Amino acid sequence: MKKMNLVAVAVAAALTAGPVLAVDFNGYFRAGTGISGNSGSDVAVNKAGIGRLGNENDNYYEFGFSEELKTGEQTWRVESMLNKGDQGQSGSEDGDINVAQFAVKAKGLIASDKEATLWAGKTYYQRKDVHITDFYFLNTSGTGGGIENLSLGEQKLSVALIQDGEDDNGAGYIFDTRLANMGVWEDASLELALAYNFSNEKDGKNIDADDGLLASAILHQNMKLGFNQTVLQFGTNGYGAQVASYGSGAYYNRANNAQNEASGYRFLNWGVVSLGSDWEMGHQLAFMFGSDIGNNTTSFTSDTDQFSVVVRPMYKWDNTMRTIFEVGANMGERINSAGTVKEDFGNTKLTVAQGWAMGNDFWARPELRVYGSYITDTEDDNAFGTGEDSEYVVGIQVEAWW
Repeated sequence: MKKMNLVAVAVAAALTAGPVLAVDFNGYFRAGTGISGNSGSDVAVNKAGIGRLGNENDNYYEFGFSEELKTGEQTWRVESMLNKGDQGQSGSEDGDINVAQFAVKAKGLIASDKEATLWAGKTYYQRKDVHITDFYFLNTSGTGGGIENLSLGEQKLSVALIQDGEDDNGAGYIFDTRLANMGVWEDASLELALAYNFSNEKDGKNIDADDGLLASAILHQNMKLGFNQTVLQFGTNGYGAQVASYGSGAYYNRANNAQNEASGYRFLNWGVVSLGSDWEMGHQLAFMFGSDIGNNTTSFTSDTDQFSVVVRPMYKWDNTMRTIFEVGANMGERINSAGTVKEDFGNTKLTVAQGWAMGNDFWARPELRVYGSYITDTEDDNAFGTGEDSEYVVGIQVEAWW
């Protein structure tokens, strides 16, 4: 009781000592449960390739707090975020709470360029994703620093150095450069990004993995009834293996030299469009190709290609209730280094969900859903861990951001 009184006194003193800080509270979470035919509870299979709706078997939470401090023409923004994930299988689950972000971002330090931002700390660095598949196609987030939105005419330049892991042999780093706001035609803009992943060896140690490059071109088209993005990416070595699949740039294999000759290409098109007053639809279309993709866990160590299509149409009954459909398919093949063995792989999914949201827009959240999904393993890869080649799940879920 005495401790609680001391805390109350300290809080009251802080509030009366000066103006109350207007802390911005932001975040994201999803949580829910399901019942499946053979697997027990929820099921999750390749959601980046066949869609996330009715295909998630975990809970995830983000809690962000930020504060802007002004002094003259300068704005100093302190950003922080905690995140955590769990399986949602009981009311109390163990697990670490991670400090996902804690950084300071300052504007106005360059008198001639008021919007240029100097930053240092740990941050989600200009992440690029497709929401309906939870697929981050460019994500070099981490601890580091740099400058964002430095004006070069009408274009904006961002440069950052971010640490990317460390082991007994040395540390990894990402040098990330972006050039955005490049006008191409009406309501369209182009962004170019180049990430160079390199290592710094410790004395007497050797890192076998070669450095890698990840190049991205992102064409964003605004439309009266929505938007569309087309993405072209190319990766070498460790990044080549990522681009040939659903990698984001957030992980680089330095454990061995298996990917030192790898190269990968990725084409991605996605967006959301209105189909009249009652319908909206999101989609993802992706092609990925790779050569000399090293993989020490299987005999398939050479070439790979795969294709994904996901569509999510939504019918709006009124300003709150909607019916959501999602159909997805992901197909591909792997070929061994000798070119003599080929392995096909693939999954499909159909989900029907009834939703209620705070608004009738495609992005309106919070959203409560009840759903049913039917998922198949087209090549008997034991994707469900049950020996079956198909699975169904019914469940309830909430998703929110603010």
